[in-house]
Amino acid sequence: MRQLYRPFVIVVILLGLFIGCGPSPTPQTEVNKTVVHRFNEALNNGNFDLFDELLTRDFIRHSQATSDVQVKSREDYKRFNQQFVKTFPDSRITIHFLVAEGDKVAAYATLTGTQTGPMGSYPASGKKMESKFLSIFRLEEGKIAELWVEWDNLAILMQLGYFPPPAKDEE
Repeated sequence: MRQLYRPFVIVVILLGLFIGCGPSPTPQTEVNKTVVHRFNEALNNGNFDLFDELLTRDFIRHSQATSDVQVKSREDYKRFNQQFVKTFPDSRITIHFLVAEGDKVAAYATLTGTQTGPMGSYPASGKKMESKFLSIFRLEEGKIAELWVEWDNLAILMQLGYFPPPAKDEE
C-alpha cells in the first residue's frame, strides 16, 4: 500500500515546489506599485502638482492611440492632463490590478467620464464613456520615468456618438 502512495506524494511535493517558485514581490516592486497608486489618485483628484514628486523631470508618455500628442517632460504631462480635465471634468480611473516586475508596473484599469469639452476636432457630446485600458510604467529612483498607455479609440468614439459618422443630409 505504501508503494502506491509514494509516487502521489512525490508529485504533490514537486507541484508545490514549482507553484511556489514563481517570482515573489520584492520590497521595491511593492514601492513601485504604491507610486503608481499615488499617481492614479493624483489624476483622479486633479492634483497635478503632486506630479513633481511622482514623475521624473524628463518623463515621457508613449501612446499609439494619440500618436499626434507628444509628451516629453513632466510639464508637458501636466498640460496634457489639464486639457483632458477640460474635456472630461468628471473623469475617473479605477485600477483593477497591478503587476510589477523589476522597474516596471503594468496596470489594467477603466476610465470613465462625460465629454463636456472638445476632444481634438470633436465638439463636446455631453455623453458618457467607459473604456478599459492598459498602461505600463517604468520607474527610476522611486519616480515614474516613462508611461506606455493604450486603449480602444473606436469604442470611445462609438460611445460618444462620433462613429459611425452621422449620415450627411442629401440636398
